[in-house]
Amino acid sequence: MRQFFDLGLMALAALWLLLIGGIAHAQTPSPWFEVESLNDGLGPAPDWMDRSTPRATMELLMRAGQRRDTLPEPPGQLGHLLNLNDLEPSVQRAAGDRLARDLSTVIARRVIVDWGQIIDRPDGLDALETSNAATAGMPRRSLLLWEIDLDGVPSAIRLERVKPEGGDPVWVISGRTVQNIAPLYAAYGPTGFEKWLPDSLREPAFWRLMWWEVIGVPLLILLALLSGWAMSRLLNRVGRLASHRVTSAVFRSARIPLLIATVALVLSVGMQTIFVFSGRLNSVLSPLVAAGFVTAALMLIVNVIEVILDEITGFEQMDLTRQQFDETRTRATRIAAVRRLLVIVVFLFGFGIVLSSANLFRTYGFSLLASAGVLTLIFGFAARTILSNILSSLQIALNQSARIGDRVVYKGALCHVERINFTYVQLHSWDGTRLVVPVNEFTSTTFENWTLKEPEMLRVLKFKLVPSVDVDRLRKCLDEVLDELDQEELDDRDKASVSVTGQDAFGIDVWFMVPCRDPNTSWDVACNARERLLARLARIEEEGTAVFPDVPAREAA
Repeated sequence: MRQFFDLGLMALAALWLLLIGGIAHAQTPSPWFEVESLNDGLGPAPDWMDRSTPRATMELLMRAGQRRDTLPEPPGQLGHLLNLNDLEPSVQRAAGDRLARDLSTVIARRVIVDWGQIIDRPDGLDALETSNAATAGMPRRSLLLWEIDLDGVPSAIRLERVKPEGGDPVWVISGRTVQNIAPLYAAYGPTGFEKWLPDSLREPAFWRLMWWEVIGVPLLILLALLSGWAMSRLLNRVGRLASHRVTSAVFRSARIPLLIATVALVLSVGMQTIFVFSGRLNSVLSPLVAAGFVTAALMLIVNVIEVILDEITGFEQMDLTRQQFDETRTRATRIAAVRRLLVIVVFLFGFGIVLSSANLFRTYGFSLLASAGVLTLIFGFAARTILSNILSSLQIALNQSARIGDRVVYKGALCHVERINFTYVQLHSWDGTRLVVPVNEFTSTTFENWTLKEPEMLRVLKFKLVPSVDVDRLRKCLDEVLDELDQEELDDRDKASVSVTGQDAFGIDVWFMVPCRDPNTSWDVACNARERLLARLARIEEEGTAVFPDVPAREAA
């Protein structure tokens, strides 16, 4: 009885294994597409044509775009590299060679072929894929190689593994891709100008370029620059006719963006209608054209917004250093911060558009750099100083430690903040000179802000006088001086005082406190008060009373 029970368990286990294996086999996709026949109108493929792997098929296809004598095939055999089943068998032989060569030309002009990325295995398995990939360790029967823009829609260049009845599986260009060859060739094939050129200019030169490309690139760039120069001259003439201040400002702000857009437009039109360059040149020129259009558009938006903000606020016509504009200084600094945030957002938005439109990370191995984050580190390291200054600029604008129009003392220089730009702070010194300080350095250095919080301040006039001087008379001198000054520029007179703050072998230290209402005018008030005090102290000495110590210059030093 026990033996029958064990045999029953073994039978059930075997049945379970067969069932699981059948389900797994049913879920595993076929390693190829099975068709009744492949390209009936072409006849059997020649023995030399190797289509066993994706790389072998692509190698033959790319050679097809070169001189006809580089392949030893009889006419009509290149169609075996394509899936022509959607065409009538009677036209397959005539259309096969042409479609193969046209596709080879399109790929050469729009794609930089990285042979290391094209799999060289019959089963299409990518041995370099990570274990986390969805197709890791799986054979493939369809491979997407590239996508080429066709009227704004990506057109796939795809290989598929096809097995006809009674034949071996082979890798061919997919039928869907074959349907798009004609419109792709019309968009990216040789232009009428190129066909008109002599055969000598269409010979290979270097770096897989043809001679007409080597000559055409400088000519196209020169034509674009001349067009930009002409546009600049035209805008200058039109700008002189503008009588209104706002209109004139708009023309000035639009001049550089329109110049850049003109150069990019001429390059774009030339690359699409006159010179259709190969993939290597296109990979360089296309990002430049995209960057030109995006830069021009974003610069125009930012410049026009700044003109509108300047017109609405009117800060340029105000002297923000005056006390009555205290709230205006805060508002001007915040608006400047909004401008910088706007420029940062616009820049990031434009940078993303350029990268996506140029498809840069699918060429020259940049995809590996981008996926590993190496390119981000490179850009970050190169732009670390610029980014640091931009963030410091935003920090100043947000914490209001220095506002536009504030009076500050920076490294001993009395200045007022004239502008807070992205990478530098522009300080206007009291003697009319400008100090240009990197924002990062400005925020990391201690400076005095005389206008921050309470604008009223005491200016201290320090004198070294003899110990026998009459301090009460000095207080009367200070009161007389304050009476002569502009009372609009003075603060509470009760804050004025005369104090003896120290003494040494040369005399006593006497400080005259001058209360000032506005820190932006306190320098002039203090200078005026010092001048009048010196005149009164000199008159006291003329009366025979010593005021200033009689110390030789060598001892004083």
